[in-house]
Amino acid sequence: MRVSTFLWFDGPAEEAAEFYTGLFADATVLDVQRDADGAARIVVFEIAGQRCIAHNGGPGYTFGPAISMYIDCDTQEEVDDLWAALTEGGEEGPSGSLTDRYGVTWQIIPRALETLLAGAGPDAAERVLAALGTMTRIDIQGLADARDGRGDPV
Repeated sequence: MRVSTFLWFDGPAEEAAEFYTGLFADATVLDVQRDADGAARIVVFEIAGQRCIAHNGGPGYTFGPAISMYIDCDTQEEVDDLWAALTEGGEEGPSGSLTDRYGVTWQIIPRALETLLAGAGPDAAERVLAALGTMTRIDIQGLADARDGRGDPV
């Protein structure tokens, strides 16, 4: 058995798959199935071991923020780079979420967030979460400062 992410597009499935796989070192397009006119119908790709299927199914469905692609990043540089690429032509959202140019919602979350919360007491955790609530792109140092009570109170 295999679980894959299925993304329904109205035309740009191949373009989106190529864009997404270009963002990650460990990503590749695995297969493109074309219709009789040569247009991509199904594009199978993989990012960090996660198999995704991009389907050009027409205008029947649209994406919504209730389901998103979740990327946990090792560094602030990874957060910043992905944020810049995915918000180009897209829209920033709260607390590390964004909607890209294709309408897909992403969560760009630093792994440090879990560490900051796991080792924090209730007051420190509340400060971290309050700071997170004021951010679009997550700033790891800003969260650490909030945990430690440094900087402007949120």
